[in-house]
Amino acid sequence: MLIGEYQHALDIKNRIIVPSKLREDLGNNFVMTKGLDGCLYAYPLEEWKNLQEKLKMLPLSNKDARAFVRFFFAGACEVEMDKQGRGLIPQNLREYAGIEKEIVSIGVLTRVEIWSKEKWKNYNESNVDYQLIAEKMSDLGI
Repeated sequence: MLIGEYQHALDIKNRIIVPSKLREDLGNNFVMTKGLDGCLYAYPLEEWKNLQEKLKMLPLSNKDARAFVRFFFAGACEVEMDKQGRGLIPQNLREYAGIEKEIVSIGVLTRVEIWSKEKWKNYNESNVDYQLIAEKMSDLGI
């Protein structure tokens, strides 16, 4: 299970050093793509396959479904970590997420979210009403 919050930085070659506590579940090869809220998502290959299967079921005739699939797949790439647990973040994904140097990686059950430190700080200071969200989750059976 992918959990926790980790602060680190890109190295001089724009590689992310995947925290060791996330590395085991993420695997040596994983898929990285644009995420929602301005971050990047990193999926273990098995989870990426599960997501692919679900998205394949969306109707091609639905405009929103096509846009959603494009969003996730157009920027997606497979990342291979080296022996030190480093993987390259492509420039287009760094630009999308506003990542320049400092990063926060968070485990979110089935994926890792990779945030620029500044965006993560802004998100956490945005007065998200977790009490209201918790009430809405009860409507979903949580």
